Amino acid sequence: MGSLPLARVLAPAKINLALHVVGRRSDGYHSLDSLVVFADFGDEVEAMPADADAPPLTIEGPFAAGLASDSDNLVLRAAMIFAAHYPGAAIPPLRLEKHLPLASGIGGGSADGAATLRLLAALNGIVDPTGLAACALKLGADGPMCLASRPLRARGIGEAIEPWDALPAFHMVLANPGIGVSTPAVFRRLERPDNLALADALPAFHDAAALAAFLASETRNDLAGPARLGAPVIATVEQRLAASPGCLFARMSGSGATVFGLFGDVTAANEAAAALSREHPSWWVRPAALAGPSIGAVSRAG
Repeated sequence: MGSLPLARVLAPAKINLALHVVGRRSDGYHSLDSLVVFADFGDEVEAMPADADAPPLTIEGPFAAGLASDSDNLVLRAAMIFAAHYPGAAIPPLRLEKHLPLASGIGGGSADGAATLRLLAALNGIVDPTGLAACALKLGADGPMCLASRPLRARGIGEAIEPWDALPAFHMVLANPGIGVSTPAVFRRLERPDNLALADALPAFHDAAALAAFLASETRNDLAGPARLGAPVIATVEQRLAASPGCLFARMSGSGATVFGLFGDVTAANEAAAALSREHPSWWVRPAALAGPSIGAVSRAG
């Protein structure tokens, strides 16, 4: 592994429990109304000791293949955005441990970029929520959500965020059939951009079953249908996960192809994940808990 990192931060997986596409703006961006939570695992971004021979970004991990360490990578893009916003800030060499599948609808690159912003802010002693949010939005619509890394409702193009605190404890299983999905292609297949928004006020939920019932009856993922048109296997994943013992609800996250299953207890989630992995060894399957409030905290060496 070489040198030990100076600091590291988790870039947790982002799960859209609901995703309503409610309009399209004149600049081409879609207006959204989304309920978002974060898992207790994800990629890791590390700050490395300064070394004249070190590249700006090193990528390792099970999903490193296919990722370039150039300016298109959102870790490096975040570092450049941060440096431009905070002239004179120290930008150390960075290392990305890639554990989340690529183009999978669970944050991925946006989570990596937002984690980089949190990491660089901590290293430089910068406390500036407004400035960091502006930097995060330049990463894309998911940037501000991933910067927050807490349960939230996101509106606008993703920048209008409010905390979503009335959540019960629950567990999840995430399953991806081993394919990447192009978000622009999914949006191009969207039949209409002006769908109904979520209710103005969200109810409180006394348990995971109540949350699942609400998601099933009152919410949608408007990108699920367009995603299935391009990748019909997504429907297979949804059906198989929904049929797992103890699964209360299953739906595709984001623009796909990852599907989440909602469970009331950890044992059922772990058993469902193990069974799914045995039946479909080519799929990426992972049990997950709801991330705690400190999930995006920066951990310093020593």
